[in-house]
Amino acid sequence: MSAFDYRNFDDRRQNSANAKAALLAKFKARPPADDPELIAKAKARQEVARARDERIREREAARIAAEIQAAEEKRAREEAELAAQIAREEAESAAAQERKSAELVAKKALRDARYAARKAKVKTRR
Repeated sequence: MSAFDYRNFDDRRQNSANAKAALLAKFKARPPADDPELIAKAKARQEVARARDERIREREAARIAAEIQAAEEKRAREEAELAAQIAREEAESAAAQERKSAELVAKKALRDARYAARKAKVKTRR
């Protein structure tokens, strides 16, 4: 349980009056709204806020430009990779076609050799 409060009603009323007086004194001590110093401070705050907003816009524009550049570089890199892959596939296809034609030539040469051997065999019999 809390200790006994020795303050009486007059003490509480006096404390309340002192608090109200302090608030009124603080309010009256404020400079008026048309004070040149107050206006200058408000303008300075507006300039600071405007400069901050401008820096934010510049950073955002720089970020967007960097993202666009990165996307363009990625697109160019992917196009180069695709072109290289197409070139590789075409080279592989050409090599396969070359091998196939070489095999056909070799098969034809073997076939011609067998045919010539048969012909020679028939000529030697006669």
